[in-house]
Amino acid sequence: MIHCIRSALLALLFVTLLQSVCSDFQTLARLRAKASDKTQSRAVVDLLRRLLGNRSRDFIVSVNRTLSNDTLDVCELRSAKNNKILAVGSTGVAVATGIYNYLKYFCNCHVSWSGDQLNIPQPLPPLTGVLRINTPHRFRYYQNVCTQSYSSVWWDWPRWQREIDWMALNGINLPLAFTGQEVLWQEVYLSLGLNQTELDHFFTGPAFLAWNRMGNLFQWGGPLPQSWHVKQLYLQFKILDRMRSFGMIPVLPAFSGIVPEGITRLFPQANVTKLNPWSHFNCTYSCAYVLDPRDPLFQRIGALFLTQVMKEFGTDHIYNTDTFNEMAPASSDPAYLASISRAVFNTMTSVDPQAIWLMQGWLFISDPSFWKPDQVKALLHGVPLGRMIVLDLFAESMPVYSSTNSFYGQPFIWCMLHNFGGNSGLFGTVESINSGPFDAIRFPNSTLVGLGLTPEGIEQNPVIYELMSELAWRKEPVNLSKWVSLYALRRYGSMDENLTVAWQLLFHSVYNCTLPQYKNHNRSPLVHRPSLHMQTDIWYEPADFYKAWKLLFEAAPGLATLETFRYDLVDVTRQALQLLTTEFYKEIRNAFQTQKLPDLLTAGGVLVYDLLPELDHLLSSNEHFLLGVWLEQAQSQGVDEHEAQLYDINARNQITLWGPDGEILDYASKEWGGLVEDYYLQRWGLFVNTLVECLDRGRPFKQDVFNQAVFQVEKGFVYNQRKYPSKPLGDTYEIAHRIFLKYYPYALKRLK
Repeated sequence: MIHCIRSALLALLFVTLLQSVCSDFQTLARLRAKASDKTQSRAVVDLLRRLLGNRSRDFIVSVNRTLSNDTLDVCELRSAKNNKILAVGSTGVAVATGIYNYLKYFCNCHVSWSGDQLNIPQPLPPLTGVLRINTPHRFRYYQNVCTQSYSSVWWDWPRWQREIDWMALNGINLPLAFTGQEVLWQEVYLSLGLNQTELDHFFTGPAFLAWNRMGNLFQWGGPLPQSWHVKQLYLQFKILDRMRSFGMIPVLPAFSGIVPEGITRLFPQANVTKLNPWSHFNCTYSCAYVLDPRDPLFQRIGALFLTQVMKEFGTDHIYNTDTFNEMAPASSDPAYLASISRAVFNTMTSVDPQAIWLMQGWLFISDPSFWKPDQVKALLHGVPLGRMIVLDLFAESMPVYSSTNSFYGQPFIWCMLHNFGGNSGLFGTVESINSGPFDAIRFPNSTLVGLGLTPEGIEQNPVIYELMSELAWRKEPVNLSKWVSLYALRRYGSMDENLTVAWQLLFHSVYNCTLPQYKNHNRSPLVHRPSLHMQTDIWYEPADFYKAWKLLFEAAPGLATLETFRYDLVDVTRQALQLLTTEFYKEIRNAFQTQKLPDLLTAGGVLVYDLLPELDHLLSSNEHFLLGVWLEQAQSQGVDEHEAQLYDINARNQITLWGPDGEILDYASKEWGGLVEDYYLQRWGLFVNTLVECLDRGRPFKQDVFNQAVFQVEKGFVYNQRKYPSKPLGDTYEIAHRIFLKYYPYALKRLK
């Protein structure tokens, strides 16, 4: 009898729990486009006008939200009178994605960060019947909190407009929208009684705000000028208005508990903990002050901030905050962790009862020794099931959902991280991203609700982002060989067989890393401080890559005027010289260790006096690889010379020393014209000269002594105030031709 009663109670409990879960999952269904169908239609019309000019008139656009009865986006295209195409979709994003699909696969057109190929047939190719484009994924998420610093920190409105257009064309409906939040934090903290000096010691400079927001870093690169607050606030207004006009659901910031030190002055009884240093920083710029979420002051500050957010930015009821980004919690007790997440969520719902918490799952990857199953489950279950969405941030290499029973019932988004630090360098895991999302769908009791792109930096490897975006609208993996062949066709608008084979080889080699848990930091010796113990391993077969380089070069004469081709010619040639830098480094190291001075002089001379200067000439010939563009964008944000200089130092430091003393040295390395010549080349020149001097005088090479000397070179670059060209110099094809003739034979020789 007791057994029967217990069984009945368990069954009742299960049904109650199931109803609760279903009810909370229905909350996600309430995350919908706020703009009217008419507003969304107009947004797509305007996008097409910006993209296609007069040819935009060939498309008839209509948004009808009733086209979808299950919140999943859909677009239907059909031929209309006068050779026009009618596109009807459930949201503006759905219509834009449907039209881009038509442009890609019926018109062989292409849109990317590195140029467009929009040679549209006249008239438009007709459609037989209805072309239906739909997605099985409720959400298509975009951006990493770090992208705001590594890529978009200096953007003006035209660049943001272009990016939001790209989002719509690629199906993004859940973008991160973090711009301009510092002015709201300033309002909150000033209202509590902090003074401006305390805030100046809290905010970092613009290039480091991502880590300030996560509680990793303070003051470095600051103070943050008031003009920055004003400009970013008005930029955010435009960003949000445009995102929402397409039917996107912007993700806004919330309070994580990181507070200025001045809070301890105003509220000495508050439960504030000072954390340990982050990364290689000391407490001068690190060691966050964290307010315990269970302290009443947490709810007060969090509510004040979210009230400000909703007042200034409106809301779509979804917020991101990350409580323990690369920082260990005070306790591993599951009850403590559950209370933390519960308090954070309750602070959100006290202001917005419909709040959904979007959380990056990076903490589970960065500190797996702390985040054991009990700890992960406790943190996640502190929030009602369905009221949190977890970003499985690095799922293509280190998925978390599969080891946590689908995040113990919380909805999650399978994300491709791909890039760290915005590094240059060809890289991809095409087999993994082609299969991973479908594995996640089939996972037992999967709580998958979307796919995402979460790179730390963008404007690199456009092929990988086009593939990943497209997979969100596919029901099964693509044939990679066929897919990339069509990619080559539309990227260049050319049927040249050399291009098809070249891209197939690239997908077979440099774009298909299969090493377990591999992180795509550019590990090439070229962009790291020289030593005798540098990494030289790669994940692909150089022979396949060099063959692709040759095929691409052979197609160059007929395509050299095409922006997309010029970009790829520079990028692939750059990768070839990066590979060859490693080979010359190995010759330099071997010559020094075997005390062969002539060999050292030869290899070092070629690297320092020819290869690296040629690489700089190549990069300087293309507008997408210029240091001067990055610095000019930074300086343009300043309202006077002082601010322009502050932003210039921010921009230089981030891509080199990353901190006052090289705390995260070369993490955000870039291979850009100007940077190669005045930074990487200078380091390698000093390294080779030092080795020659050591051999000549019979002395050992001392890394610590070299580090002190090379730091002066590195620091000198950050503060040299030199102006760098923001317009291309030289003929890309001629420079690439010269490099190919000189170095392709050497590359083949190294393969033997």
